Amino acid sequence: MPRSVNSVAKRARRKKVLKQAKGFFGRRKNVWTVAKNAVDKAMLYSYRDRRAKKRNFRSLWITRINAGARQHGMSYSQFMGSLKNSGIELNRKVLADLAMNHPEAFAAIVKQVK
Repeated sequence: MPRSVNSVAKRARRKKVLKQAKGFFGRRKNVWTVAKNAVDKAMLYSYRDRRAKKRNFRSLWITRINAGARQHGMSYSQFMGSLKNSGIELNRKVLADLAMNHPEAFAAIVKQVK
């Protein structure tokens, strides 16, 4: 009996990977062996960086809150500690937005926690 290969599935698998490699530079977009490695690496990077993005944004928010708090004579840690003690439950994302885009509202919060 002759050897049977599932060419349909093989072609579909390769087509899927080459479709994911669309837009890559040089041979990475159309040569199967190169594209497969490039797509694998890209998937690893995207998985890793979806988690890193959360850390980066938290760091950015902390920097913005710190800058806003220091304009009113408090450090970030003092501000967050007194915010927690006063029972105001605003997250860092909202506080950073207030500090940057609505300084008068942020000043009111600082005055309330002092």
